[in-house]
Amino acid sequence: MRNGNLRDSMKDSLILWLTRYGLFLLLMLLLLIIWEWIVRMGWVPSFIIPAPTSIASSLYEHRRLLLTTHLPNTLMEVVVGFGLSIGAGIALATGMHMNRSMEKALYHFIVISQTIPLIALSPVFILWFGYTLWSKVAVVFLIAFFPIVVSTYDGLRQGDPEQRELLLTMGASKWDIFRKLQIPLALPSFFSGLKMSVVYCVVGATIGEWLGGSKGLGYFSRRMSSNMNTDAMFAAIVLLSLLGIALFVLIAWLERRFGRQRHARQSKAG
Repeated sequence: MRNGNLRDSMKDSLILWLTRYGLFLLLMLLLLIIWEWIVRMGWVPSFIIPAPTSIASSLYEHRRLLLTTHLPNTLMEVVVGFGLSIGAGIALATGMHMNRSMEKALYHFIVISQTIPLIALSPVFILWFGYTLWSKVAVVFLIAFFPIVVSTYDGLRQGDPEQRELLLTMGASKWDIFRKLQIPLALPSFFSGLKMSVVYCVVGATIGEWLGGSKGLGYFSRRMSSNMNTDAMFAAIVLLSLLGIALFVLIAWLERRFGRQRHARQSKAG
């Protein structure tokens, strides 16, 4: 009986998964087949766009170098930069929400920080930090903290005035309102910012490695591009894309888990 229920549950999960992603997977497979066919027919030179099978072969050929040296280095830059972005983003958003003067003083500077091209700033970070991890982390931080600040700040401003007044009449302090009302309401916006930010982190790490790195997937793709090894360059690009997807999926899973826990607590309280 228990095994039968498990099989039914797995079957339902598979059907749900295919319902969500089946069309995407079919379209992806179709595009890969067309891509492979166009390259094999010689309509596009393979040194410009290699065939998917050639990319997969190159990925397997360089698997040890990519997976044990370059991917961990890029992942470290992303994790450190993302962590700093979360800390700084939450602190700035909370400070601007709590203090109107702070919001007036800092918000425009935060916006201005995103108008400066990263390619122009990367040499400056290399000058400051050298060819170390921190020059790449600085690029990651600069590109990643903005979505977190803006989304968290906007989320904190979404508090219902009627609920706020109700809590005030019940004797709640400003901290109680912030903790019990504004933070829960800001979580959807906060996680939306995280999902955007974590993808930007991969982009920032790649830019930093491309312009001034000695390790990492961005550095590897630049070196392969200089050697006209397009297959290996695209193999690194595929890994970067998979890394961004994996991190996005992780944040989305955490968002669903926090949402379920929140609903469970509300159900118990009700």
